[in-house]
Amino acid sequence: MAEVNVLIKGYTSADSANESGEERTQCTISLIRDKGIVMVVDPGTMKDRKILIDALKKEGIGIGDVNYVCITHSHMDHYRNIGMFPDAKALDFFGVWEKDTVDDWNPHFSENIKIIKTPGHDRTCITLFVKTKKGIIAVAGDVFWKENEPKDDPYADSREKLEESRKLVLGKADFIVPGHGDIYEVKK
Repeated sequence: MAEVNVLIKGYTSADSANESGEERTQCTISLIRDKGIVMVVDPGTMKDRKILIDALKKEGIGIGDVNYVCITHSHMDHYRNIGMFPDAKALDFFGVWEKDTVDDWNPHFSENIKIIKTPGHDRTCITLFVKTKKGIIAVAGDVFWKENEPKDDPYADSREKLEESRKLVLGKADFIVPGHGDIYEVKK
């Protein structure tokens, strides 16, 4: 079985009124371990990269130990720090990148990790479904920002596709790691 840990719990003010008009956002950054795979999902934006380095250190991992970085979709708040991992392969909607080459990814990425395209928030959204001892954990990016929210995603490029993706994720997952909040249990 694989392991999923939230390294840094994200937040956003994009779904709430802010009198100053300033939006603050940091995506949730996760760590997935499965046999030889050490994957950081959505290395995001943060005030100081040391925050992520320290979070990895608490897990007994250094930057050089990460061999995959996954980007759940093509929005800057999810991928800005991908360069922190120059030797890791990058997984995104378009494939698995190694330096300047790209290959298609297999939906059955490993024995315990399955990748499914989940468009709606953005056409490039993917979700990782990870088989763990707790059950299936969906690392879903902005399919959900927080627990079952936002109800109406103001940035969705297709509300219809987003609704389909949300139903798919809710139907397959026992837990969800959303794009800007803490892991939560799916109520069935």
